[in-house]
Amino acid sequence: MRGRGDGGQKKHLLPLLCIGALVLVFLFMYYGSFFDSHELSTNTALEHGSKLSKSLSWSSDESGEDGKLEEFIFGQEHRDDNVIPKSYLVCDDRHSELIPCLDRNLIYQTRLKLDLSLMEHYERHCPHADRRYNCLIPPPPGYKVPIKWPKSRDEVWQANIPHTHLAHEKSDQNWMVVKGDKIVFPGGGTHFHYGADKYIKSIANMLNFNNNNLNNEGRLRTVLDVGCGVASFGGYLLSSDIIAMSLAPNDVHQNQIQFALERGIPAYLGVLGTKRLPYPSRSFELAHCSRCRIDWLQRNGILLLELDRLLRPGGYFAYSSPEAYAQDEEDRRIWKEMSALVERMCWKIAAKKNQTVIWVKPLTNDCYHNRRPGTKPPLCKTDSDPDSVWGVPMEACITPYSDQNHKAKGSGLAPWPARLTTPPPRLVDFDISPDVFMKDMEIWQQRVEDYWKLLSPKIRPNTIRNVMDMRASLGSFAAALRDKPVWVMNVVPEDGPNTLKIIYDRGLIGSVHDWCEAYSTYPRTYDLLHAWTVFSGIIERKGCSAEDLLLEMDRILRPTGFIIVRDKPVVIDFIKKYMPALHWVSVAVFEADPGSDPENSESVLVIRKQMWNTNDNLKYPA
Repeated sequence: MRGRGDGGQKKHLLPLLCIGALVLVFLFMYYGSFFDSHELSTNTALEHGSKLSKSLSWSSDESGEDGKLEEFIFGQEHRDDNVIPKSYLVCDDRHSELIPCLDRNLIYQTRLKLDLSLMEHYERHCPHADRRYNCLIPPPPGYKVPIKWPKSRDEVWQANIPHTHLAHEKSDQNWMVVKGDKIVFPGGGTHFHYGADKYIKSIANMLNFNNNNLNNEGRLRTVLDVGCGVASFGGYLLSSDIIAMSLAPNDVHQNQIQFALERGIPAYLGVLGTKRLPYPSRSFELAHCSRCRIDWLQRNGILLLELDRLLRPGGYFAYSSPEAYAQDEEDRRIWKEMSALVERMCWKIAAKKNQTVIWVKPLTNDCYHNRRPGTKPPLCKTDSDPDSVWGVPMEACITPYSDQNHKAKGSGLAPWPARLTTPPPRLVDFDISPDVFMKDMEIWQQRVEDYWKLLSPKIRPNTIRNVMDMRASLGSFAAALRDKPVWVMNVVPEDGPNTLKIIYDRGLIGSVHDWCEAYSTYPRTYDLLHAWTVFSGIIERKGCSAEDLLLEMDRILRPTGFIIVRDKPVVIDFIKKYMPALHWVSVAVFEADPGSDPENSESVLVIRKQMWNTNDNLKYPA
C-alpha cells in the first residue's frame, strides 16, 4: 500500500515530467524548423521535369527535406479550420485605389522623415504587418468590365477611374477628353498635341530609320518612357512591334498609370528618386522623356547616370524639352551644363531638331578609358553589381560594359521577333546552355497550350490583355503567348538569380519584386496572374504570410479576371479554403505531371474572380 507521502511525491513528479516533455517538443520544433528554413537557402535546380540549370538555384521544391516546412505552413493537419475566414470585410470606399507601398496617408500617419526634393515621398514605403488592410478592395460605384483591346487604347469607362481632372488640366494637350460615360484618349501629349503616332515617326525620321519606323527593322524593341503621362507614347509604339515600360510616379497627376493600365498599355508606378529602378542594366534600346520635368543635373547627374545604366550599348535617349532649343537664359544655362555632362559620359548627339534632341551611347568602353584621369562622373567600381536593384541606392557613376559587350561592339542580340527565341549572350552569366534554353521554351509552350484549353470555354480572343507572370524564370511563359493579343509583366524575385536581364534580352519586359510586399500598381489592373511555385518557392522560404499574398493578388486582379496557380498539391489545398471568402471560384484543377516524383509533383488550379460590389458585404472596417 502506497503512503500518502509517496503519492504526493508522484503527483508533483508527473507535472514536472509533462513540463519537461513540452520543453523538449518545443526545442525540437523550433530548431527543426530553424534548420529546415536554413536548408531553403541551399536551393536545388529549377526543374520542369528536367533540370534547367544548377546555377539558377530555383526549384519547385525549395521547402527543405521531404517538404516538412510546407506541411508546417500549408498542411491542414497543422491548421485550425476555424482561423480560415468565411468572409473578408470590405475596405472603406476611400481605399478603392489603395496602393499599400505607395500610400501617402501612411507617410503622413507614420511621420516618415523624407526629402521631398529627392522624390523620396514617391518611392516605396510599405506598411508594417500591424498596419496592413486585411480587407477586400472595393471597386468604385458603377464599375464595369473594362473595354477590350484594341478599342481600350482609345477609350475607357469613366466609372472605372472616376477622375476627370487631367482632362481639364491637359485639355489643350489632347491627353484625354470626357465623352458621356467614357474617357477618350486622342493620342496627344504635352509635347505632341497632334498625336503620338506623328511624333514617333518624327523621331524615326531624325534617326534616318527606314520607312520612318522606329523599330529599325527589329533592332529597337524595348523602350523606357520616363514621366509617361497616360502612356499614349507607349500605346502607339505597340503597332510598330516596340514595347515600352511606361513609368510615372503617383504624383500630382495621380491616376495616370491607372489610366495607362486600364487602356491595356504596359506601365509601372515608379520614380527617379534615390533608389535604382527595378530593371537590370542594359535593358532598353531607347529611353524617352517628353516634358517630364526632371532635373537631370541634380546630384552630379545621378538620374541621367541611372538612365545610362539601363541603356544598351548604342542606345538612345530622346529628350523633348524647352532646354533642347534654349530660347531664354535659364534654358541656355541648363542646355550648356547638360551638354557638358553627357559629353563626359561619352554620349553624342545623334540628331537634334526643334525641341527634341537624341543622344546615343557608345558601343564600347573605349571612350570611357580614353577620358582624362579624374574626369567626373567616374566609372563605377568593379565590385558594384549593375544588376542589383531592389532597394539599392543609385550611384553617380558610369556603368562600363561587360567584356562580351565591349568585344561584340554592342549587345549581340538578334532583331525582333527572332530575338524572342534566340538564346541571348547573357545566358552564360547563369551557365545556361542554348539547349536548356530551348527546352525551357518547349516545356512552357506546352503548358500554355494546356492552360488555354482550360480557359477557352470561359474567354473570347480579347478577354485577356494585361498579364502578370509572378515568377517568370527565363520568360518562356510570356514567350509562349506571343501570338495572343496580350502583354506580360514578368516579375523576378529580388533575392534569386536576376534572370530579368535574360527576359529583357528576349524583347520582353518586367520588374524585380519581393512578394512579401505589395506590388507597385493600382487595384484591378491585371486580367491574368500566373503563379508558378510562388507560394512554395518564395513565400514559404521567406516566412511571409500566404494569406497576405492572396489578398494582394485579389487587389491587383480585375473582377472576372483569372489566376493560374501551379504549385504543390498542399498549396492548392490551402488556397481552395480561402476562395469563398475572396469571391473566387474554381474553373479547373488537375495534376500537372501525372506519374512524376511525388516530392516534386505540381498541381494546377485555375481560378476566376467574381464581380461583386459593396452591397454584397455588410461589414466595413473603420
